[in-house]
Amino acid sequence: MVAGLVGGLVLSASVMGLADGPRGRDAGEEHLRPPAPTPAAGSERAVDWRAAESGVLEGHVQVTLRERFVKAGEAYFDHQSPPQWIVFQAVPVPVEGAEPDSFYSMYVAPLVRDGEGNITGTGDPVRISPEGSANTCGWFHPTRGEVLFGSTLTRPSDQQKSGFQVGARKYVWMFPAEMEIVRVRQAAAEKVERTGTKEDASIEVLLCTGFKVAPLRFGAPEVLISRPQYDAECSYSADGRYVLYAHVREAKDEHDRPDADLFVYDTLREVHVPLVEASGYDGGPFFSPDGKWICYRSDRRGDDLLQLFIAELKFNEAGAITGIERELQITDNSAVNWAPYWHPSGKFLVYGSSEMGHQNYEVFAVEVDPAVKNAAELRRARVTQSGGADVLPVFSDDGSLMMWTAQRNTDEGARPSSQVWIARAVPGGIENLIGQETKTDVPAPDAAR
Repeated sequence: MVAGLVGGLVLSASVMGLADGPRGRDAGEEHLRPPAPTPAAGSERAVDWRAAESGVLEGHVQVTLRERFVKAGEAYFDHQSPPQWIVFQAVPVPVEGAEPDSFYSMYVAPLVRDGEGNITGTGDPVRISPEGSANTCGWFHPTRGEVLFGSTLTRPSDQQKSGFQVGARKYVWMFPAEMEIVRVRQAAAEKVERTGTKEDASIEVLLCTGFKVAPLRFGAPEVLISRPQYDAECSYSADGRYVLYAHVREAKDEHDRPDADLFVYDTLREVHVPLVEASGYDGGPFFSPDGKWICYRSDRRGDDLLQLFIAELKFNEAGAITGIERELQITDNSAVNWAPYWHPSGKFLVYGSSEMGHQNYEVFAVEVDPAVKNAAELRRARVTQSGGADVLPVFSDDGSLMMWTAQRNTDEGARPSSQVWIARAVPGGIENLIGQETKTDVPAPDAAR
């Protein structure tokens, strides 16, 4: 999945603790994700982002609040159309006199709409991760009532081996060896009112039809994938058969560092298939809408400036994934490019980038065209226009909504924390932006390390 970034922050391989900390973690939380960028002084006042983003994004709503969460981020929709639930990671506001948790917890929350169907916020979030554990990369199963995520299940060790770092900056994220891929299901004893009758309700009913139950309870997390070292950044294929994830191998020697590679777990055959094992960090993978490609980020050049790739999957005669046919690089610049995500059309990706400077990560879009071999020829466009960090963008399955982690608010007197935002994606808006861009790769003004 993804992680956060920002100048002076910490990136983390799949979760985003932006802002005050790292799709990541701060200080103590850096074991998990990156902190977010620090907005430039006065930048929030300088940009009317609602007006600047009109025609592309409309009806902006902040769905997690600072009153409840110190920070929140890396959120994903369920697979209904329109979506009814989101899953996200967050650090809750502690009781008075206590310190905030050092790590992210995982939450699910129902979306709340007004009479016209516009999202206005969420219902009460429900924590689904064990207390004290470090968690990242939540994902709804597409057909069953389950939530998948990475978790250490208990507090991770304070002695963690170094992970990925962007040069001498604070961009860094750790790979907790305790991190496993787990799934949770709603407790079977729950009941739900439905057309005047009571029926046993699984998480499938609640998360796939949006029924509300109080209290909403879940069973304990079950380990789905457990291998030596870090396993996370996970998501299901559209049919639920495959789990795409990042696995960290041990450093080869004292001069090497842990290296994340990409695998797919075939739940039908119960086998792990390596996909990308190139030297350098590879992570944050997602299946394309048609299930034939994956996207991901990579430090392939070893210069700590992440670039984006897509790869065409290889299948055997029985239709099982056996590897990749070919790999294509779709960004090639002097910026950190983070957390790519497919638009449902499959025609472009959105991602976070430092192209505007390490103090102001923004969401960009890049076209996907397998016929174009040179990344510099692919058209790109800036999507968000805020003075604070905008990262970890995702779409609902129907493409009607974009959700991302941002540092923006209307209170000019306070530095915004990282929180989850949702906006309506104007039909054709991003495609029009990409069409207006030239096919050149312009260096970012502050992207050089």
